[in-house]
Amino acid sequence: MPRAPMWRAIVALVAVAASLYLALTQSPRLGLDLRGGTQIVLQTKDSPTVEADATRRALEVLRQRVDALGVSEPSLAQAGDRRIVVELPGVRDPREASEVIGRTAQLTVHPVTGETDRKGSARPAADGSRTLPDPDRPGGHLVLGPTALTGEGVKNAEAVFDQQSMNGWQVTLDFRGKAGGDWARVTGEAACAPQGAPERRVAIVLDGKVISAPGVNADVRCGAGITGGSTQITGGFDEGEAKDLAALVKGGALPVPVDVVEQRTVGPTLGAEAIAASTQAALIGLALTALFITFVYRLLGALATVALALYGLMSYAALLAIGATLTLPGLAGFVLAIGMAVDANVLVFERAREEYLGARATNPDARDRGAGARSLPKALHTGFTKAWSAVIDSNVTTLLAAGLLFTFATGPVKGFGVTLSIGVLVSMVSAFVVTRVLAETAVRRGFVRRRPRLTGLATTGRLRTLLARREPQIVRHRRRWLGASSLLVVVAVAGIALRGLDLGVEFTGGRLVEYSTSKQVDADTARKAVADAGFPRAVVQESGSDDITVRTGELSDAEQEKIKEALAEKGGGQATVERDERIGPSLGDELRQKALVALGIAVAAQLIYLTVRFRWTFASAAVAAMVHDVLLVVGLFAWLGKTVDSVFLAAVLTVIGYSVNDTVVVFDRIREARRRDPRADLAGTANTAVIRTLPRTVNTGMGALFVLAALAVLGGDSLADFSVALIAGVIVGVASTVSVAVPVAVSLERRNPAAPRGRSTPQKQDRPASPLEARRRQRGTGAVV
Repeated sequence: MPRAPMWRAIVALVAVAASLYLALTQSPRLGLDLRGGTQIVLQTKDSPTVEADATRRALEVLRQRVDALGVSEPSLAQAGDRRIVVELPGVRDPREASEVIGRTAQLTVHPVTGETDRKGSARPAADGSRTLPDPDRPGGHLVLGPTALTGEGVKNAEAVFDQQSMNGWQVTLDFRGKAGGDWARVTGEAACAPQGAPERRVAIVLDGKVISAPGVNADVRCGAGITGGSTQITGGFDEGEAKDLAALVKGGALPVPVDVVEQRTVGPTLGAEAIAASTQAALIGLALTALFITFVYRLLGALATVALALYGLMSYAALLAIGATLTLPGLAGFVLAIGMAVDANVLVFERAREEYLGARATNPDARDRGAGARSLPKALHTGFTKAWSAVIDSNVTTLLAAGLLFTFATGPVKGFGVTLSIGVLVSMVSAFVVTRVLAETAVRRGFVRRRPRLTGLATTGRLRTLLARREPQIVRHRRRWLGASSLLVVVAVAGIALRGLDLGVEFTGGRLVEYSTSKQVDADTARKAVADAGFPRAVVQESGSDDITVRTGELSDAEQEKIKEALAEKGGGQATVERDERIGPSLGDELRQKALVALGIAVAAQLIYLTVRFRWTFASAAVAAMVHDVLLVVGLFAWLGKTVDSVFLAAVLTVIGYSVNDTVVVFDRIREARRRDPRADLAGTANTAVIRTLPRTVNTGMGALFVLAALAVLGGDSLADFSVALIAGVIVGVASTVSVAVPVAVSLERRNPAAPRGRSTPQKQDRPASPLEARRRQRGTGAVV
């Protein structure tokens, strides 16, 4: 075996072995939308002390509170200077968690100086004195003296059940250092007051509310107080209240106030269904894709199927290796990447097929001399060599879109950018290492070399045969194509202008809750129930077969419970929250701005890259086609009334990458043809490039469409709109290459011709080319398809 193939075989073997080891020894890290739980995003309020350091201190306080809640495998991370992301797996009801972890928890202890029936000022004076309602006497108020100690002096807090007096749950406080002496002093002064006097009480205040004001026992000596560095807070707590209070006190006070700007809750059942549906979609899509490319490319297609299966293994192992969190959009990206990984294999096989057929056409007697057998490995080698440029250009454009997703998206959509990026990178390794090793090994076997038709390279394919027989002049009618595309853009813009975009809660702020009822409830009945509950402007829709989705503006937890009860009454007496998303208005504005910035940067980044790789004329044409595709997809969603959210943004950015991907392949062919013959007619060159790359475009598009169709049917409502957007993007992306990108590029190039580079072979102009020479010149060795 030559040295290069041997090293590729070793690399492929090591990569597959390492991937198999990781897949068998490690488990994926699932996001909350797949395993169920609650994610809460906190943002520090505007304050002179707001800074990254204060947020870090708040993060540590929150970590202690979450640990005290007993949540399994919680995750807390700082996002920027002012945000903290808290993930609580298994927590279905986020109300208690958000109340506990988001409160400032300013714990203070005050001597009681008197009682009054009149409401005083709840705002504390400079020394902390104030008047607050008495929890033990309805309508009464306690006059509190200066602050004796704060929660910073509490070393530990624990909820315990009083088994001696059976008075229920209480919270035991342990003080640190000077705080123990302060507690002894304030209780010693209270012990000097007569029994039953209000001055004998000590008030414990949490966030401006008296949670307990016990009187000092008679056995406590005046001036001595309660020593020992600990005490108990009683107040008729149940178990949950006592544990929450202990968590707040133990965590201490937040250095800055915080607001809940985003909250997402997903039930474990919904996550399990999403995993099962995505897995089925991946298997079905991969099976259909495997059958298709095996039918088209025969033996090489079957080997590519094996490489695709190994590609899925390597992509999964790469996610495990970097410790990426797999989210629902990320799972969709993983499935989609399998379909898109076909692209590199198709590029190589189509290029190798053209090389082999071109060699046979120029040497009809090759079979008799055995040259045909020798040309099979050579054609495959040329296919891999010449395809490299187009694969790099097309994948870089997709990576740019995926990188923007990771940078500007929030929450689970970031996972889509990660899995798509990994999928693109691994697909190149799979195609140029694994597929190449398998394919080159196969074509060197004598059995295969004697039967070249078995490889699929010796047949032209039905589409290529049809195009060769009819030789359609697609580019010649470029004005018609541009006119038709312009008409479609007008229709799309009209939909956006007339119907508007149904922006999701992520971009507008508000709350979206998905309920599952024990008995099926139709949308009209659910809508009336929600309106009767006091929310006539809520958007109520059916989700899936049995679920109801309610979308409103600002909605409190108590109001959400009211809607839940109304739906339970109509749905057989029981309603369960399957998904709950709450976005603050400020975060909605920010996400909307980020979406627009991401789209703008995507266009600019593609324009810059393509200008470097080609010319500004080709880059402008590609960007025009890309904008055309985006407008058509957005217009389609406007006419259909589908929700535009962050998942839709992921689909649009993927469409951008896919659109440019297809256009780059055609431009790469035009560029190489012009290098061979700079004086050739540009329209004819472009027409030949379109015809010769069309089989690759159709075959690649079919691979992606199989997977997307499976996702649309099996992926459920959460992925249906995502799949519809990508299906539309794939179709219009293929069409826009012919109807927009190539016509615009030809027009711009004719108006702004490039300066000739180097020297071209002098062409004799005194005699026309012979038919054989014309056919050879038309076939050529071509560029990358």
